[in-house]
Amino acid sequence: IMVPALLLCWSFGYTAALKPTCLSAQFRRPGDYILGGLFPFGTDTVNLTARSEPTLVVCERLFVEGLIWALGMKFAIDQINNSTSLLPGVQLGYEMHDTCFEPVVALQPSLLLLARNGTRGMAALCNYTSYQPRVTAVIGPHKSGLCLLTAKLFSSFLVPQVSYAASSEMLSNTKSYPSFYRTVPSDKTLVEAVVLLLEEFGWNWIATIGSDDEYGRGAQGLFFSIAGNHSICIAFEGLIPTDLADPKAKNQLEDTIKLINKTKVNVVVLFAFSRPAQALLQHSVRMGLSQKVWIGTEPWILSDITASIPNIQSIGTVLGFIIKAGAVPGFQKYVADLFTSIQQDTFCQESRELNHLMSSEVLDTPCEQCDHISLQEVLSTLSHPQVQPVYVAVHSVASALHRALGCTHQACPKAPIRPWQLLHFMNTLPFKVNGQSFRFDQSHGTNTGYKLMFWSWKNGTLTYLPVGDYEESLYINKSQIQFHTADQKEPTSECFRHCSPGQFRKIKGFHLCCYDCTDCPENTFWSTKDSSTCSPCPEQQWSPARSTQCRDRSERFLSWSEPLSIALLTLMSITVSLTCLTALLFFKNLETPLVQASGGKRNLFALLALVLLCLSCCLHIGKPSHHLCMTQQMVYALCLNGCFSTFFIKSLEITLVTEFPRCAPTFLPWLTQRRAWLLVALCLLTQSLLCFCYLHLGPDYLLSDYKSLPTEVLLVCDTRSWFAFTLLHGYNSCLAFVSFLGTFMVQTSGKKYNIARGITFAILIYFIIWIFFIATFVTLKTVLRSVTQIGTILTTTLGILGTYYIPKCYILLLKPDLNTVDYFQNSREEPEEDSQ
Repeated sequence: IMVPALLLCWSFGYTAALKPTCLSAQFRRPGDYILGGLFPFGTDTVNLTARSEPTLVVCERLFVEGLIWALGMKFAIDQINNSTSLLPGVQLGYEMHDTCFEPVVALQPSLLLLARNGTRGMAALCNYTSYQPRVTAVIGPHKSGLCLLTAKLFSSFLVPQVSYAASSEMLSNTKSYPSFYRTVPSDKTLVEAVVLLLEEFGWNWIATIGSDDEYGRGAQGLFFSIAGNHSICIAFEGLIPTDLADPKAKNQLEDTIKLINKTKVNVVVLFAFSRPAQALLQHSVRMGLSQKVWIGTEPWILSDITASIPNIQSIGTVLGFIIKAGAVPGFQKYVADLFTSIQQDTFCQESRELNHLMSSEVLDTPCEQCDHISLQEVLSTLSHPQVQPVYVAVHSVASALHRALGCTHQACPKAPIRPWQLLHFMNTLPFKVNGQSFRFDQSHGTNTGYKLMFWSWKNGTLTYLPVGDYEESLYINKSQIQFHTADQKEPTSECFRHCSPGQFRKIKGFHLCCYDCTDCPENTFWSTKDSSTCSPCPEQQWSPARSTQCRDRSERFLSWSEPLSIALLTLMSITVSLTCLTALLFFKNLETPLVQASGGKRNLFALLALVLLCLSCCLHIGKPSHHLCMTQQMVYALCLNGCFSTFFIKSLEITLVTEFPRCAPTFLPWLTQRRAWLLVALCLLTQSLLCFCYLHLGPDYLLSDYKSLPTEVLLVCDTRSWFAFTLLHGYNSCLAFVSFLGTFMVQTSGKKYNIARGITFAILIYFIIWIFFIATFVTLKTVLRSVTQIGTILTTTLGILGTYYIPKCYILLLKPDLNTVDYFQNSREEPEEDSQ
């Protein structure tokens, strides 16, 4: 029904468009209560920068959207004046003025609206409680920058001001702007929706551009703060000029396009009004910018100015959020009827007469260009739902006035109402518009949500296709979006890919939000999604590279089944067997001159000590324990002391015979008879006391070493006190050193056997082995520490056997003819043990 009627009205409007109309006379009407309106009827000021005197600023071109907004206010007031339920019997008047997108232009009518009713000036008063300005409330303006200026002014008088398009988050500050309201969500809600859209498609490498005004700068600032918390990287951020007449504007736009192209992003977020957006998109088309996904906002996404750019469809895919607002019932027909009426002389005459009823000091006609516009030129804009916020703004003031006057369903008392008296009702009470309930929140805004729109091109015709919405969450019908890519699927726009499990993000280049995926190193693991670091494993666990969890460490020690352990045990068995055979041979030839000259029965004791020393190797194999670690060094020291005590007694005997022959008869009985066992016992007792000191000063302890091996915990006996260690083994070294001093200078004739030489070489080998042992033992922290100790034990035993006992076995087995008293006469034989 509406389409034929509009077409019919349009035909009348088009044929009559050649002569001026009286549309400009429709923006002032007297009434019981006057509402002010600030709308952008014009755009492109022609003398703002050049003027040197405060003359009138002229706007060059008509802004159709501003005209539609103004008609929306007129329609709402006309409906209310004819209503029997809202302000019955009350006639609302209105007075609309042009802001021309400029603060300087908007300030003049704002001051006029605040002038004392019936005058053209404002009085300087201490108390404005009883002050009555020209208007009861103000609708508009649309730009955040203009509202930040005018809201300060109106708030100082507590005049309700309701904007239908200003979305700056700064205007949510009710302390600074107590009488400012708006019927649109704030930029914060819009930015949250944009961020969710980017997340939904996985776009985290984008460019963002804003117009160089309060709206663009404010929206960009909010976007930076919110996007950073959602791992969205901004490759380029820029501002585009709003003063397109500036000679530098063209260069700024071209530089912006070049920088966008350089970043190689596939998504551009544009916060701008229609004129700056049009300029940027025109340059994008002209400079051949590669196709992108453009995410826009209502100021330009629904603008015919941007949609009419030649070859605009070549820019790529356009998505944008617009305020979720429905069509105002009857508005299109109202406008069509109005354009028909303004062609009639009678209607125009009545309109001009009503205008004359307003005070004569008002500004000139707000929209002179409106008299030369036809319905055809506004028809496309009428289909956009942008007029509802204006319609709701008027109803919010009317509802507050209805309550302030105490109206009933039949009538309203026409009492004087000060503007500040409306604030209480606007703050606290909801109001209904066409059956839909609205209410201003704590920041004086209405969060109606957003629709996600898609520019759908078919046969060169643009259709605004709703593909989603956002209130508390984002819904997208992806099947309806056809992207500019070959497969019509969403393009990728990522600075970093999502890392695989076991990888962390490593910053690259100069963009702090760009990452390379790097494998987590060993002993760390990836614990949370998109984590920028790898968490270290607990000490008792390990992990391989690129791991998502830690594993328990296995225990590492010198086990019985290891090939190295088997080899060492085999060598130990051979050494023990060799030592036992030597002892058996000495026992069999115990009364011979050779055995008696070597020490007699003390040789059997020394060989027994060497057997026990070899068997102590078993203490170093298998899983160690705290008590086992304490025992190892003491057993080694005591067994070695049993052998060295016999060498010590023999070396003292040799020293007395060779160096102190006069004293020999006195002291030799203490070294050769049964009394010599007292010295052996004394040596062992001294070593036992040192073992007791070792236990109290700091014995070896079981160390669980988690650092030496990557995947295992090393169980090793570690030295707690090197002083205790030195004290324990130093005593044996002292015995060995004294024995060495007493034997290494002894000379015998070539025809006699030299007992001292065997002791000298045995001690010499012991010191050589211990030098290497200490150097290795101090630095090793692996199972080789136990291997080193076992090796030291076996080599020491074999060294003593090889240098002292094996040569004697050779004589006993292969040279028995040398086993005579004469051959060993200088090597004093042990006398028969008696009871002396």
